Amino acid sequence: MTGAAGPLGAALVQRLVQQVRAPKVVAIDTVRRHHPGATWRVADIRDPALASRLAGLTTVVHLATDRSSSTPLAERRAVNVRGTEVLVEAAQAAGVRRIVLLTSAMVYGAFATNPVPLDEDAPVMNEPPDGLVGDWIAMEQAAMRRTGDGDGLELAIVRPASLVGAVADSLLPGMFEAVRLFGIRDARCHWQFCHVDDLLDALVAAAFGEVTGPVTVGCDGWLTRAEIEAISGMRSVVVRSAVAFATADRLHRIGALGAAPSDLHYLIHPWVVGSQQLHKTGWEPRWTNETALREHLRVLGDRAGRSLVVVDRKDATRAAAGAAAGAGATLAVIGSLALARARARRR
Repeated sequence: MTGAAGPLGAALVQRLVQQVRAPKVVAIDTVRRHHPGATWRVADIRDPALASRLAGLTTVVHLATDRSSSTPLAERRAVNVRGTEVLVEAAQAAGVRRIVLLTSAMVYGAFATNPVPLDEDAPVMNEPPDGLVGDWIAMEQAAMRRTGDGDGLELAIVRPASLVGAVADSLLPGMFEAVRLFGIRDARCHWQFCHVDDLLDALVAAAFGEVTGPVTVGCDGWLTRAEIEAISGMRSVVVRSAVAFATADRLHRIGALGAAPSDLHYLIHPWVVGSQQLHKTGWEPRWTNETALREHLRVLGDRAGRSLVVVDRKDATRAAAGAAAGAGATLAVIGSLALARARARRR
């Protein structure tokens, strides 16, 4: 497993060493950690000599990726895209038979025409944006190009819904660190979460070949914005989509918003997944959307609803530039600025 020193990697190592069917668990990262029951190998996934560190492995779970929208694009893609290309080439050279790649259900895109839920074989976006979603699509394409030549190397791509728990994504989950939720008028947003416990179960299933190809994972069903507000006790700042996109684009151009403005589509249109392959194996999510959200808020603790305040237009850009909570919390600044601009026009 690559990325074994990170929080998700460490949790998966612990889960795998408890599996009696796993004869050997090898943890790979650029720094060494202590995991009882695992063998450690220090390596960088971008190293052309990586094949030697993969010798003797039959399956590689690839978690050594950067999932932060605040990392500069070139630096992040060097890890995510180039790192995945090198890893797959090294795995082929080392005789690895199976690769498990973690991306996101966001690769399907958020469109008004999306069925609810999406089928796992639904097409991914054909025009990838510059943000994290673009990274994930490029990673998938790189892996599929190198595993589709008939040499027997299998590929499982695990695509979770918005990840919450001890490890969380930055877009929708990050919004709960702001004072107000950010909403767009007339949106059909369906809030679906994936608790990290259920993601770990999916990664184990993929590692042992129980599922292959595109594999989605998330809580069953979804929540409405009204249900989200009731569970979290938070109110929403709701603005028109045109104002929200214009504001996000301006903040992105001046460097105050790391996430791509196109990410706002995920607050407008549904992108619910059905975990069809996993359900066929008998898998059931341990968490519901409501319990996963409540647990996420518990993990946030004092950070929940504290990171940003609703600001006036003149202060919003400065607040966005100084926001440390990531893309999700910065969306609240977009909402505040957009709402302030809309109010100014009405005066």
